[in-house]
Amino acid sequence: MSLGADWEHLGGDELAIIDAARVTREFHPGETLFHEGAPCAGLYCIEDGLVCTRKMDSSGNAILLRLNYAGDLLGHCAVLAGAEYKVTAEALEPTRACFIDTATVRALLGRSTGLALNLLQRLAADLDDAEEQVLRVTTLPVRARVAHLLLVLKDRYGQTGSNGGFRLRLPLSRQDMASMIGIRPESMSRTIRGLQADGVARFSGRVVHVPTTSRLRRELSSGGLDGPGCATPRPAEMIQGQL
Repeated sequence: MSLGADWEHLGGDELAIIDAARVTREFHPGETLFHEGAPCAGLYCIEDGLVCTRKMDSSGNAILLRLNYAGDLLGHCAVLAGAEYKVTAEALEPTRACFIDTATVRALLGRSTGLALNLLQRLAADLDDAEEQVLRVTTLPVRARVAHLLLVLKDRYGQTGSNGGFRLRLPLSRQDMASMIGIRPESMSRTIRGLQADGVARFSGRVVHVPTTSRLRRELSSGGLDGPGCATPRPAEMIQGQL
């Protein structure tokens, strides 16, 4: 079983260390991998499924920061910093993840400069994602933010139709969608009603029908973006600098 590109520079001895230490765990939807503020026990490599990261704001609300998919790491920043977890990681779908304890990761970092470089590059990408997310939240109108999120989720969850539109089953609630793009739930509801009234998209529970993708893309153009390729939330490529 491959751990992903982050570990590709490890040799046979290092891989043997991982094999002896790693533990594969299964998580049901709603189960947490780790909690914000808890001592960092190690990092997780997602093998399959979907995990969100949440952080409490000053009012005690859990804000969804990012979606994490197969191949993503969780907890690596806390491991490298020697700090507690800064977010809570929660499975949104049945998820399988490989856990590697902090002591093992640090031992491997001491043996492999390639692994250390890979993790530094991942942290740099995390920072870029966070900066792009802040830019979207502070500069784009609400409709453009919603359109951007739908187009990003389309790449993973959408089914393209023959008429240039698509059908999308959302992997998260509207409240979580609102928190991901920095708006209040009532603003999300108003925006959805507006998109429906204008014929841009139809919402039925967690299922979204977009008759013509170009109409949705024009929402981005009018908001200052040319398309979903502008710093997608990896997927959710949402703020991840706190992991």
